[in-house]
Amino acid sequence: MQPHLILLLIAAYFGLLIIVSLFTKTVDSNEVFFKAKKNSPWYVVAFGMIGASLSGVTFISVPGWVESSQFSYMQVVLGYIVGYFVIATVLLPLYYRLNLTTIYTYLETRFGTYSYKTGAWYFLISRTIGASFRLFLVANVLQLLVFDALNIDYWITVSLTIFLIWVYTFKSGIKTIIWTDTLQTFFMLISVGVCIVILSDDLGLNGSNFVNFISSNSLSKTFFFEDVSSVNYFWKQFLSGAFIAIVMTGLDQDMMQKNLTCRSLKDAQKNMFWFTIVLTIVNLFFLILGVLLTTYAQQNGIDAHKDALFPTLANGYLGTTVAIFFILGLIAAAYSSADSALTALTTSFSIDILDIEKRFTEVKQIAVRKKIHILFTLVFIVVIISFRYLIADESVIAKLFKFAGFTYGPLLGLFAFGLFTKFNIRDKLVPVISILSVVISIVMNNNSKLWFGYEFGFEILIFNGLLTFIGLTLAVKKAS
Repeated sequence: MQPHLILLLIAAYFGLLIIVSLFTKTVDSNEVFFKAKKNSPWYVVAFGMIGASLSGVTFISVPGWVESSQFSYMQVVLGYIVGYFVIATVLLPLYYRLNLTTIYTYLETRFGTYSYKTGAWYFLISRTIGASFRLFLVANVLQLLVFDALNIDYWITVSLTIFLIWVYTFKSGIKTIIWTDTLQTFFMLISVGVCIVILSDDLGLNGSNFVNFISSNSLSKTFFFEDVSSVNYFWKQFLSGAFIAIVMTGLDQDMMQKNLTCRSLKDAQKNMFWFTIVLTIVNLFFLILGVLLTTYAQQNGIDAHKDALFPTLANGYLGTTVAIFFILGLIAAAYSSADSALTALTTSFSIDILDIEKRFTEVKQIAVRKKIHILFTLVFIVVIISFRYLIADESVIAKLFKFAGFTYGPLLGLFAFGLFTKFNIRDKLVPVISILSVVISIVMNNNSKLWFGYEFGFEILIFNGLLTFIGLTLAVKKAS
């Protein structure tokens, strides 16, 4: 596929998002930017959250996992269902009852200022590194496919794309995101569907033998109960999936900010119910796509594996149509995640760190919020470019991304302790407890196989949260 054609596709895509943002613009207020005036249709929120949940990393990586891990990822996805049920029945009622703008305000109400600021800072660090890493991977693919051939420097590529996100989010924030994410989810799902149809045709599959081909394929093995120490063991992945959903959706301002724009708690719960069903189905289709891609590569002697599988086949072997929809799906998945992250970071820093609602008049609040929005736009640009030029080893960057995942553990411990106990704690000790929990978890994750013959997978998050919970128990105030 010619670079100029891809560039034209990207330009048209962002042009459409900007047009959508113009139609959603309204009075410039923080009530609109942070909460969309609590007037979002639940079904629009539910559909748009699919795209925000599935980043560009998911779009590329999940199909690439199938060759080595088969359908084991579905064990995690089934765990998500339990996690989303907890969010709908425990966390959302709490958030709506307290009428929160950011979910970390709960920690101030329950424990105090140190706990509140600790929770907010952990989110800011996690989401900044996580979103930057996802965009970094996608930017590398686009640079290789398009911008290198056009002699456009990497820093220009990154700066321009982040600037375009700022353009369509800077005024109406989450109100715009609700609608642009819906459009981007649509593009992503269409892309996956088209790729599956074309690959099936190339492999000689049709409606009558497609299901049998997938179900009988050795790559579609889903449940693993054989080896308890394996990272693919069912109960490890299922429980990890439940806690990942609770933490990275229910305790994440980025994802919860969308839920909090619904008109009522009942609408927000309906949103979570249908979001769960659709997300489960979508993940299954990503894995099916992985079977088709892997089979196609094996039959045609193509040496492409893991994260290189989908990009290599889409842009070199499967024709122009697949190449177009691959690019479209990739940028849709990547930027539906990035735009909501930019808005959530702006919201959290404004409310949780600067306390603008308590310190400034409404006019001043808007001015400060706009400056913070620009600040995080620049932060994204600097972090992504630094990944490329200052940290040349991608394995180091991947470790940074994994470290960002560790920082959700203290959030899990803090919210669990607040919800399931009635104890008060020594608030000033919370930052120390949370840092120690992360450090111990990293050490244990890196050495558990050597020390105990046990290899941690996603369940390290549970261990991390448990350490924080134990630490908070030790910091309980003695009753007078």
